[in-house]
Amino acid sequence: MSRAQAILAAERYFDEGRFFDDLARRVAIPTESQNPARRAELERYLEAEIAESLERMGFACRVAPNPAGGYGPFLIAERIEDEELPTVLSYAHGDVIRGQEGEWRPGLEPWKLSRDGERIYGRGTADNKGQHTINFAALETVLRTRGRLGFNVKLLVETGEEVGSPGLELLCENEKNTLRADVFIASDGPRLQPGRPTLFLGSRGVLNFDLSLELRDGARHSGNWGGLLANPGIVLAHALASITDRRGAIRVPEWRPTSLSSSVRKALADLRVDGAEDWGEPNLTPAERVFGWSSFEVLAFVTGNPQRPVNAIPARAAAHCQLRYVVGVDPEDIVPALRRHLEREGFGVVKVAAAREGFFRASRLDPDHPWVRWAEASIERTAGARPAILPNLGGSLPNDVFAETLGLPTLWVPHSYAGCSQHAPDEHMLASVARDGLRLMTGLFWDLGESDSAALARKKV
Repeated sequence: MSRAQAILAAERYFDEGRFFDDLARRVAIPTESQNPARRAELERYLEAEIAESLERMGFACRVAPNPAGGYGPFLIAERIEDEELPTVLSYAHGDVIRGQEGEWRPGLEPWKLSRDGERIYGRGTADNKGQHTINFAALETVLRTRGRLGFNVKLLVETGEEVGSPGLELLCENEKNTLRADVFIASDGPRLQPGRPTLFLGSRGVLNFDLSLELRDGARHSGNWGGLLANPGIVLAHALASITDRRGAIRVPEWRPTSLSSSVRKALADLRVDGAEDWGEPNLTPAERVFGWSSFEVLAFVTGNPQRPVNAIPARAAAHCQLRYVVGVDPEDIVPALRRHLEREGFGVVKVAAAREGFFRASRLDPDHPWVRWAEASIERTAGARPAILPNLGGSLPNDVFAETLGLPTLWVPHSYAGCSQHAPDEHMLASVARDGLRLMTGLFWDLGESDSAALARKKV
């Protein structure tokens, strides 16, 4: 049997409706990790759906409790053909955000898969049930076609990614020997453009933090006190404005990365980013600004009572902010660096505190790494065109756990696109991208079973 026959089998799996059927079962399980009442559904998804599917492929599966306590469990599965063969670790998350029932357009429901032309609707289609359904099906296709994989597979499926992956790092530390592998290959996030396969090698880090200012114990009448008392909203607005220039270029020196290397610039040179505005760091391309640089955002800003304004000078103001950053920025120094900056700018009265939510560390594999070149060649062989290669995703994922805690070269092949309504009503995946993803992953896993990948694994690069 041949590589081409395996890819044809993957195409039939999609064309005959079996992909739709498998995904429909998974979407129907309401795995909302943000909803404590859905804890049993998280367990059911791992035990009754994913584990049973993998066991039919010869995987040994076990469900591990979350070492962080109070959060959803993990599934650890492995299929070992020969200890001398290359071993790939893959990852998926079975949890989704809240379904937002009643907010979808007429005829659509979050827990019922439906198709309208190119769009396949349902909660989790893009993030992440559709993506790991593609990857699991590609593994099964290679196994059925060749009679073996030709490599070993370890799978880690979590149920808390949408709440910040609590317990993931600790679990990987505890299970380091079990999860030992040569390379990490998984799927999440969007392609750069729907029609171009994409390979990304890490993710930007993210840290959310709060700026606050309280000047007095209560509001004061603006007629009696206007012009005499400082307005915390105005003071905080000026403090925020000092963090970037007029077009959003960052002015905090420690937030400006040192890692926009020649290999990163080369990888980004032919990438087109749609919808870019004249914003951010000057003298960088749009691709360099979103994949090779840091970005500061004000996510919310409140002073007074926006719903019912009154004629009073407010007592306090607060802003919820975010820094997305790349390798080359010290995450431990993000908040201290901001405090130093505000002191220099005369805003030492503003308090800065890291928020509990929204923290992933930046990570990146060098685009010149041998595993990247191997994956690029495999994808190009299947697609007939060079994939877009992103040194890191513009968004954030717990990739640092796999890259740093487990020490693996990390490759992500996304099967979604930017307009998928992820985290919103009407979430969907494109049928064309799903079908193409099945082809690409089948080719990738077929090639992983060939002798050249075994030689690459032995180099321990």
